[in-house]
Amino acid sequence: MKVSIILFDNFETLDVFGPVEILGRLPDHFTIDFYSLDGGIQTSTQGVRISTRKLPATDSYSDILLVPGGKGTRKEIENNGLIAVIKDLSIQSRYTLTVCTGSALLARTGLLDGKVATSNKRAFDWVTSTRQQVEWKGKARWTVDGKYYTSSGISAGMDMSLGFVSDVIGREYAERIAIEMEYEWNSNPENDIFAK
Repeated sequence: MKVSIILFDNFETLDVFGPVEILGRLPDHFTIDFYSLDGGIQTSTQGVRISTRKLPATDSYSDILLVPGGKGTRKEIENNGLIAVIKDLSIQSRYTLTVCTGSALLARTGLLDGKVATSNKRAFDWVTSTRQQVEWKGKARWTVDGKYYTSSGISAGMDMSLGFVSDVIGREYAERIAIEMEYEWNSNPENDIFAK
């Protein structure tokens, strides 16, 4: 399955590379590409620079769309061009995954209206204010509603990604990856110790 990851300046590094580490361990199942609205280099809040392909690209349609969060979402939520591309790509995808405040960008498209979603608890008030038609869930490590997977803050994207692997490939794959990474997978999406 092809994974398209949408980047923008000031994305959160682990929002991207946590899922990449997990999905990238299954190269027979997933291929990963990075895209941005303008193409070129996009820089994370922590200064990591990633080369991206310009959107819309003829090969940007994918099985899986991943939208990270980060400080840049505060600016990009007003970027109508990016929101339109996220909407288009999400409609075409089999699955859409968001990490952290990336759910605010997806919510702005209207595709999460009436659906359960979550986001980073430290930014929860801001995220929920951006689209009140979403059924925002305050206590959740991640949520699944149809093809939409949304996760809480930063490291929760890793738990969600392992949950996604478990759902679409098999739990044994997710458990094996967690062991390989020496990562203690929180496999219960309701177990959210960071919720208020």
